[in-house]
Amino acid sequence: MTRTQERFYVPALASMRTGAVVVQPENRGTAPAVLYALLRLTTLAPRDRVAFFPADHHVSDDRAFMSHVDAAFEASAERPDLVMLLGIVPDGLDRAGYGWIEPGELLAWSSTRPLRLVRGFHEKPSRPDSERYRACGWLWNSFVMVARVSALLALIKLALPDLYRAFEPVRRCLGTVGEAAAVDVVYCGLPTIDFSRSVLEAGPGNLAVLPVSDVEWNDLGDPARVQDIRSSLHVATGGPRGK
Repeated sequence: MTRTQERFYVPALASMRTGAVVVQPENRGTAPAVLYALLRLTTLAPRDRVAFFPADHHVSDDRAFMSHVDAAFEASAERPDLVMLLGIVPDGLDRAGYGWIEPGELLAWSSTRPLRLVRGFHEKPSRPDSERYRACGWLWNSFVMVARVSALLALIKLALPDLYRAFEPVRRCLGTVGEAAAVDVVYCGLPTIDFSRSVLEAGPGNLAVLPVSDVEWNDLGDPARVQDIRSSLHVATGGPRGK
């Protein structure tokens, strides 16, 4: 979250404990956001496994989707060296603008839930390439990740060493009164960096993917997709608010 959006989220977070919410000075893309959250977690639960969920996605069945997240946690317990991703089996709809995961070698983990190493990432390819990836059995990148904090930090450090070093002043101030000021200084000098493109697509390395086929999933980053979901749920679209 960013400070410019606080009027939307502050009421919802009133009951959360201090330190559980990570607020950025401004939006610099998903890579700095993920890194800052992970660094904060090193002070709270450095050995734990964590999950990242995008805020702008819709799933048709929360319970079914979370069963896949649980499976990712189980897989992570067996393979703490890997970052687990949920890959969505594409439906028959024409949806442009999604990232794609190329599944690779099958790992011996579960007879009922195939877990594969990630061979490659292709973030928002052209429509012809998307159709080719679909035909080859590739998966949509949901950006839902489960891993040890240390595994994710290692992934970022390898792919974005300059960004990792830039956050060193923040790391030294975590949990102190100087943290907010250190974050402000670091963010002033940051470019916008996308996690999927700059970390995942840069080199899979220690990534694995679990396919999700029994849940309808949609990225709501496009207003047209929001309207499609509202229509499918029979939610009335309100007109402009009064002044």
